[in-house]
Amino acid sequence: MNPLSEQHILKSRNQIKSIVLLGVTTFVLALIAMGQGPYEKLDIWTTAKMIFGFETPTSTEHSIIWRIRFPRILMAIVGGVALATAGALMQGCLGNPLVSPLTLGVASGAALGAAVAIMLGFSIIGGPLAIIGNAFLFALIVVFIIIQLGSTHSVSAESYILVGIAITFIAGAITSVLNYFATDEQVSQLMHWSFGSLGRVDRDTALFLTIPVVFLVPLALKWSWDLNALSVGGDEFAISTGVNPAGFRKIVLVFSALLTALVISFTGLIGFVGLAAPHMARVIVGNDFRKLIPSSAIFGAFLMLFADTLGRTLFAPIIIPVGVMLSVIGGPFFMYLLIRSKGR
Repeated sequence: MNPLSEQHILKSRNQIKSIVLLGVTTFVLALIAMGQGPYEKLDIWTTAKMIFGFETPTSTEHSIIWRIRFPRILMAIVGGVALATAGALMQGCLGNPLVSPLTLGVASGAALGAAVAIMLGFSIIGGPLAIIGNAFLFALIVVFIIIQLGSTHSVSAESYILVGIAITFIAGAITSVLNYFATDEQVSQLMHWSFGSLGRVDRDTALFLTIPVVFLVPLALKWSWDLNALSVGGDEFAISTGVNPAGFRKIVLVFSALLTALVISFTGLIGFVGLAAPHMARVIVGNDFRKLIPSSAIFGAFLMLFADTLGRTLFAPIIIPVGVMLSVIGGPFFMYLLIRSKGR
C-alpha cells in the first residue's frame, strides 16, 4: 500500500477515535450533571444505577433527576448541537472564522422579539407561548434580511458579517431602550432572555425541540462536499465544481438561522457555542466538513453542558445562567481569534 494512503487511513482512524472519545466524555459529563445540583448531590455510579433501573430512587430523587435536571441537561445537549452545527455551516459557507449565529444577528433579533412581547405586549400568538413566538418571528425577520442579501449576486462573504454586526447593534440598542422603561417584573423577564438560561425549559419543551434538531442536523451533512469546495478553492473553484456560491450561501444561512432560532426562542440569548465549537473541532479533524460538522455538534453539546453544570455547581445554591458562563469562556476565545485573524 502507498505510504501516503497508509498515513491518511491512520490519520482518519485517529480522528474518528477522538470524536468517539469526545462523545463518551460528553455522556459521562451528562451522568455527572444529573447527580449535581443545589438540592441533592449524587455520585456518578448512584446516578447511573438510578437512570438505568438498577436502583430505585426515592420520590424526591426521582423528581429532582427527571423533572428538574433531565430537561435542563437534554436542552443543553440539543441546544449545543444545534448552535454548533449552525456555526460550522456559517463559517464554512462564508469562509470566515468569526462568523456565528451571534455575530450574524440572529440571536440578537430573537432577543429583541422577546423584549417587544414583554414590554409592549405585541405578539403573533397569545398565551404562555407569546414571548417564544415573538422571539421566533424576529429571528425569521433577520433570516429574511439574510435572504434578501443572498439574492444580490454581487454580495461578498464580508457583507454578511457587516450586516450581522449592524443588526446586532440595532437590536441591542432597541432592547436597551425597552429595558430602561421596564418595571421590576419586566426587567426580571428581560434578564432571562439577555443572559440566556436553561432554567425555564421543562421536559416537554426539551423533548419537543429534540425531534427537529435530530432530523435537521444530519441533513447538514449533504452540503459537506460543497462546503469543502468553497473552503479549498474559494468561489471560482466552487463554480468549476457546479456550485453556485451566492445561492448556496443563501440556502445554508437560512437553514442555520432557522436552526439557531429554534433553540434561542426557548433559551434566550446564548452565544459563543457556534463560534468556539467549530474551531475546537477543526483542531482535531481539520477542514473536511464530512467530519467537521458532526464533531462540531459533539463539541457544542459538551461546551453547553459543561458551562451549565459549572454554573449550577460553582456557587450553589446560586445558579449562574449558561449564557453568562459561555460569555466568560468565549470572550477570551473570541479575542484570540481576532488577534490570530489580524496576524494572518
